[in-house]
Amino acid sequence: MAPKTRERILDISLAMFNERGEPNVTTNHIADELEISPGNLYYHFRNKEDIVENLFARYEEKIDRVIVSPDERLPNLEDIWLQLHLAFETMWEFRFIYRDLVDLTSRNRKLRMHFGRILKRAVENVTAILKGLVEAEIMRASRAEIEATATNVILICTFWLSFNATRGAHAEKGSEDLGQGIFQVMMLIAPFLRDAERLHLNTLANNYRK
Repeated sequence: MAPKTRERILDISLAMFNERGEPNVTTNHIADELEISPGNLYYHFRNKEDIVENLFARYEEKIDRVIVSPDERLPNLEDIWLQLHLAFETMWEFRFIYRDLVDLTSRNRKLRMHFGRILKRAVENVTAILKGLVEAEIMRASRAEIEATATNVILICTFWLSFNATRGAHAEKGSEDLGQGIFQVMMLIAPFLRDAERLHLNTLANNYRK
């Protein structure tokens, strides 16, 4: 029963953090939602930071499965499309992290270090894919252009939800907003592609604008 209760606490906490924002949810709110006593909650987690760190561990495990380059072959445009799709899905599942990122990482050194490593791995992964596209003669780009584009891709991905919220987009709009984010990232790559591949990328990208 204890493991089930622990997982329920994490599941409900994630839903509440996503809906209300992590700073606006207390352990008492979580306990009330679960219809358990605060003491029962503290049996499983020391405090709210403990809950946040466990949810972040879930997120890190999932995002690390997404940001990987293809093995034993050169990448193609479908690899970019698939990675972006999976990455934005993961971002949406753990959207409280991205919406409250500055607050979370400023007060928790462990999360700041872990998120910094995730960003580093993500930039390295995008760089490797772009280099592979150049090697496959799908795109033309210099080393500096590849490095700058990889950083810009991760920049947009990391702050897309905050950007959307700031410009007044509906918090729970969901897939439409994520689709626009994917479109923006794909358009960063389009100018570097050869004509046929550029047309193909635009076809893929425009699917997210419907």
